[in-house]
Amino acid sequence: MTLFLRASTLRHFCLLPAATLLFAAPATFAAVPVATATSLPTTDRAAAYYHYGLAHLYEGMAVSQGRSDYATQAVEEYKLALNADPGSQLLQDGLAGLYFKLGRIREAVSVAQDRVTKDPNDVDAHELLGKVYLRSLGDMQTPQSGQMLKLAIGEYEKLAQLKPKDVETHLLLGQLYGLNHDSAKAEAQFKEAQKVDANSEEVALNMARLYSEEGDSKRAADVLNGIPVDDRSARIEFALGATYDQLKKPKEAAAAYQRALNLEPGSLDTERGLANALLADGKLDEALKMFREVVTAEPQDAQSQIRISEIERRQGHYDQALATLEKAKPLAPSSLELSYNEALLYDSLGRYDDATSLLTKLVADTAHPDGKYSDGEKANRGIFLDRLGIIYREQNKTPEAIAAYKQMVELGGDFARGGYQGQVDAYRDAHQWKEATAAAAAAAKAQPKDHATQLMYAGQLADTGQAEQGIALAKAQISDKSATADNRTTYLALTQIYTRLKRWTDASVALDNAAALSVKPEEKLYVYFLRGVLADRQKHYDEAEAEFHKALDIDPQNATILNYLGYMLADRGVKLPEALTMIQKAVELDPQNGAYLDSLGWVYFKSGQYELAEQNLRKAIERMSTDPTVHDHLGEVYEKTGKLKLAVTQWERSMTEYAHSLPADADPADVAKVQHKLENARVKLAKVTTGK
Repeated sequence: MTLFLRASTLRHFCLLPAATLLFAAPATFAAVPVATATSLPTTDRAAAYYHYGLAHLYEGMAVSQGRSDYATQAVEEYKLALNADPGSQLLQDGLAGLYFKLGRIREAVSVAQDRVTKDPNDVDAHELLGKVYLRSLGDMQTPQSGQMLKLAIGEYEKLAQLKPKDVETHLLLGQLYGLNHDSAKAEAQFKEAQKVDANSEEVALNMARLYSEEGDSKRAADVLNGIPVDDRSARIEFALGATYDQLKKPKEAAAAYQRALNLEPGSLDTERGLANALLADGKLDEALKMFREVVTAEPQDAQSQIRISEIERRQGHYDQALATLEKAKPLAPSSLELSYNEALLYDSLGRYDDATSLLTKLVADTAHPDGKYSDGEKANRGIFLDRLGIIYREQNKTPEAIAAYKQMVELGGDFARGGYQGQVDAYRDAHQWKEATAAAAAAAKAQPKDHATQLMYAGQLADTGQAEQGIALAKAQISDKSATADNRTTYLALTQIYTRLKRWTDASVALDNAAALSVKPEEKLYVYFLRGVLADRQKHYDEAEAEFHKALDIDPQNATILNYLGYMLADRGVKLPEALTMIQKAVELDPQNGAYLDSLGWVYFKSGQYELAEQNLRKAIERMSTDPTVHDHLGEVYEKTGKLKLAVTQWERSMTEYAHSLPADADPADVAKVQHKLENARVKLAKVTTGK
């Protein structure tokens, strides 16, 4: 945190500029008496002025030349001046200030405390004490940090009383209150500063930072936006960009960073902010160009190299992405993010063993024997374990995936919920429905009060022939005493259950109830999406498309919605260029997603680009080999390109997977179509084989 310090001022004389000297944070400040020569019976102001002048001179030479003998002489001259004029506040404050500059903290505190005892309203003495306590906060891990913070607050509270119109005092006191986790008092001080100077940039920045730390990023953005655009500095625009980052508004963030860059060209921090905002907004080419400019200016920037590799991976340039990571490795040999991105690259290349080896090492390297982790460490392990589980599922290594997800459960909280969900999904991928239900039941038992876990179990019951039991369990989560968010989540879950059961009216009613509780844009987005799914399942395609577009208006980078709408259009053979653009964007956002790769292959097939269709469908099958639809699609490609035997193999596999699928995933009409294609292909193949 930036602390704003104001140098002490003398009422009649200005000290020579002095460099800041480093010193250790003090332990206990004991009273150290000021040594004095024999006091003069009367005040001799001429002698005092003479010695003060010499002290001032020696002080300047001590600071500029770094000579301790001059420092000692300056102290002695101050003492002689005080002997001549013992009651001089100027001299007392000057000696205390000198001790402070020289790093003789105990003596500085002793003199300043003596001044405060004699004159409680001595501004300079309070400022010096405040500085001392403030400097002592440098290491917030020391046992005395709490006491130092209280002492600093006490001094600046007094200064705020003595100097009610001083903006910097109010700002610094507000920052100290923030350190003390007293946001209400911090805000009050910032507002006091704002009363004094309504146009202060520092006031706006401090208030925005306070609101951001409280989790109210919207309020922080409002404060910064309150400054007219023409009056904003690069710092304000940069802070606004960072605030929009927190709000997940990449377009607005990029615009703010660009304005900051226009005001302060060449700022690498701003260029990095702009590049990251462009990346978050899906502007991969623009982000790549900006990151490359940053790396050109600062070749040692490993983080930007990693981002370049991520973009290259998402664009499908896997060899380039690996080469970029190799450049970054010497710069950040212990970077967890670099290793994780390398694992994602191996996953994209189908080098699953290399990917799992890297992720397994990451999990092992971040493990603590006592099982205790900070929030950040939990987040990292959760990401590593989740991806490890996904790759094991892609390899059909269900036991290994389950083991990874069980380690997630051990992290507790939301990670436990994700671990339980992962186990259920792994069993579902393998069509092990009994095991999936057992895992969901175990999760519900382990987390009886966890709303999401109970709904997961309800959905599993409904999917596996126990519809009424699942619906009852879901409805049991609705309560007048429940938080609105929980009831909304329940209605959304019921919507999905009813949709999969083809109970359209019930699904629509549940979704209307969820919509009534959806206020924020991101909440409305999911309602629009589910309305689109519900309409699509009933073959009301125009209505479905309209709902999906409403959702995309809120979040144009939502890969799930882009993929769903793109596939719906492609499957019907309409608006193929639009469908291709949307699906390509979804794949860019999540290159390892088998469902998105299937959609991409299918839209290429519908567009007559059979080679690209085959490439992407084969990749999709590598990741979701138990999905009957993907096998059906690849069979279509093989049949169209004259590879009849391969087409038969794919349709046979599709029928096998349909036989093991859930009723909700095996529409009789779809199964009949595949069966018909298979039979016709077998007949054609037989004719070719026999020559008849």
